[in-house]
Amino acid sequence: MQVSSFGYLGLSVSDLSRWKSFGADFLGLGVASEDADTIKFRNDDRAWRIAVHRGDADDIAYAGFEVANAAALAAIRDKLQEGGVAIEEATADLCKQRGVKDLVVCRDPDGLRVEIFYGPLEKFDTPFHSGCVASGFVTGDQGLGHIVLMTPDLPRMRGFYSGILGFKLSDTIDIPISGEQTISLEFYHCNRRHHTVALGPTMGSGGKKLHHFMLQVASLDDVGFALDRVTRYGVPLRNTLGRHTNDHMVSFYAATPSGFEVEFGTGARTVDDEDWSVVSHEKISTWGHVPVA
Repeated sequence: MQVSSFGYLGLSVSDLSRWKSFGADFLGLGVASEDADTIKFRNDDRAWRIAVHRGDADDIAYAGFEVANAAALAAIRDKLQEGGVAIEEATADLCKQRGVKDLVVCRDPDGLRVEIFYGPLEKFDTPFHSGCVASGFVTGDQGLGHIVLMTPDLPRMRGFYSGILGFKLSDTIDIPISGEQTISLEFYHCNRRHHTVALGPTMGSGGKKLHHFMLQVASLDDVGFALDRVTRYGVPLRNTLGRHTNDHMVSFYAATPSGFEVEFGTGARTVDDEDWSVVSHEKISTWGHVPVA
């Protein structure tokens, strides 16, 4: 048994009002619920996918990974305990907050709260329609999208996400920086999405665990319209439009109100474990993704 998808993302943010506009007006998410301390967004038939909580970290607060059923959750619980990972059983109140049947809480080697769950709430009775993403978001069996985590100890993080949670290596990007020194990025999948979690060195991350999260839409036009909204709403562009070498996604990067980034893209290729071979790359992008000062 292993993780089947990236189910939800929790963020600790210092400016809820800016995030409400950023999520709804710029990203095209729908506001599922809100109170004085939390806003939940949806982008498909799930009750919610991204929650922003009032806090000082301006960083990732937790990541929710889905498994198929209660038996799969029990198997993951056993693997965590066998691997020496401390776990916390969820209260009924936490399950209600997350809208799931059951979950187990643990922390990865860098201290990030990880929630493994099954039985999320679906809202087919109130279909989601974005006000500015006509083609819709690519989710379903590929999950919410992906996250890129910065770590000072890549081997320990690799052991947790691959060795315990069951993520499989898709490929690596080893970027030469000087002489024989390289920066290594590792990309892991748990379903057809090329990568659900990527790991990289802490250097240049500004002390944040989260470098970026990615949302995928179904058409290139919706990426173009989002680029237009960068100008309209004064969102800082971090990297120009480009295509990645490994997942082939056409995307751009923008700064969120919390300082980490969001990647907004389309057209990524998918992984088939029957014939997939792990390779390495030495460039992040085939073209584009030029840093913007």
